[in-house]
Amino acid sequence: MIRLLLLAAAPLAIAASVPAAAQDAGGDKVNTIIVYGEDPCPQSTPDTINVCARLKESERYRIPQNLRESSDPANESWTNRVQAFETVGDFGPLSCTPYGAGGDLGCTAKMIETAYAARARSSDVRFGQLIEEARADRLAGIDAEAADTQQRVEELERQYMERLRREAEAEGDPLPAAPAAAPAERVDPSRLAEPPSGN
Repeated sequence: MIRLLLLAAAPLAIAASVPAAAQDAGGDKVNTIIVYGEDPCPQSTPDTINVCARLKESERYRIPQNLRESSDPANESWTNRVQAFETVGDFGPLSCTPYGAGGDLGCTAKMIETAYAARARSSDVRFGQLIEEARADRLAGIDAEAADTQQRVEELERQYMERLRREAEAEGDPLPAAPAAAPAERVDPSRLAEPPSGN
């Protein structure tokens, strides 16, 4: 009975997750392209950001860097094997062993240190950083374009008002002056309500 209930509920769970996945659609479409040597980077379009990472011409027909080396234990150097044996007797907190209290805490620290060291040594292309730079360039271009458009609109408005003024003067009927702003009303502070006390 429970199995039938679970089998009947599975399609409903899948169907319920589809709208959530559709809402996760990002903003701009981003193409990450690797170009070699002096090859040109394709221009971005209004709906697509092209981000290019440039590698040396000598890398064009080579196996990608992340596939060149294998992490197979048979390819491990003797130096690394000996260093692994040096930690055989470690135990206790921060030792990265399953024995003793707190040994697992050392595994997390070791994993983080290894990841940061690999990232520092890596010559891989960081597309996330390149995408952010491309978006910043696009936004700077949009801001400059908006400022130019605003300047043109203001110039057109000024020309239009000048033309209206000349036409009105030619007809002998000057444009009415803009009404002067009414003077600000003065308020007597003694007529204001007392503020509540802070007690």
